[in-house]
Amino acid sequence: MSGEPEVHEEFEARLKAYEGLPAAATGVGHDPVNLPMIRHWCEAMGDTSPAYTGPDAIAPPTMLQAWTMAGLTRRPERTAAYDELLALLDASGHDAVVATDCEQEYLRPLRPGDEITFDSVIESVSGRKTTKLGAGYFVTTRTEVRAGGEPAGIHRFRILKYAPAHRPSVPAERRPRPVVNRDNAGFWEGVARHELLIQRCTACDTLRFPWLPGCNTCGSPEWDTVGASGEGTVYSYVVMHHPPFPAFDPPYAVGLIELAEGVRIVSNVVGVPYDEVRIGMPVRLEFRRYDDELVLPVFQGVTS
Repeated sequence: MSGEPEVHEEFEARLKAYEGLPAAATGVGHDPVNLPMIRHWCEAMGDTSPAYTGPDAIAPPTMLQAWTMAGLTRRPERTAAYDELLALLDASGHDAVVATDCEQEYLRPLRPGDEITFDSVIESVSGRKTTKLGAGYFVTTRTEVRAGGEPAGIHRFRILKYAPAHRPSVPAERRPRPVVNRDNAGFWEGVARHELLIQRCTACDTLRFPWLPGCNTCGSPEWDTVGASGEGTVYSYVVMHHPPFPAFDPPYAVGLIELAEGVRIVSNVVGVPYDEVRIGMPVRLEFRRYDDELVLPVFQGVTS
């Protein structure tokens, strides 16, 4: 559809009519709650809580959605009503989508062996909102998760279906700008000085990265910083081939770098061929200037 997306009251009333209709009916988790998935989650998140290991292990509560996910296949339990709602938004010009946030409520711990079932409902469709991405509608679904038939949790998931705003063209070689806000401004100020600063809780001395307004360990809002030594290893990595992005020249390696201090940071692995990057490879911090405004931390691969 060309031109401005449809925004009149009749159209929004049609959207509102979908509120309360099912989005997914009688879904069944692909796998029961199990220790291998819990272990992989904890390793990826760096969560070493003893509650998630051993014979009395429970699943991390934030894994609630993981047990309902369908993988790369289309969800067989997704309803025609939800498909119709998305198709209506697509046809009106709101054909781009981005996930915006989620909320979870935990009603009971999940334990290995629990069989998961769930149902979802279209909880709300907002009025038309204007965002930096473009004007559109927020669609919220509420999923009620059960374990062995008993209520276990509620997961609300919100997406924005929007018509992309016109953006002025930028030179193809211009590197995307990082998002700087009040919580991470100090980090980027350090990068400009060629320092990689890690937050440190002044109450319990826990180091954290990325920067956050409070400590994940003790909850204290008080913190200072320590400078990273610059030494680290490749904890995990991917090689980007497609799609191509302006200012990037695929293929290139993006690594999850474990710093000597114990925290992890995502950045480019440079100085070695992309196909020679390996888990456990030593790396060393350096700072690269991409234009008059932008300096970024990257990691030079160290080969023997």
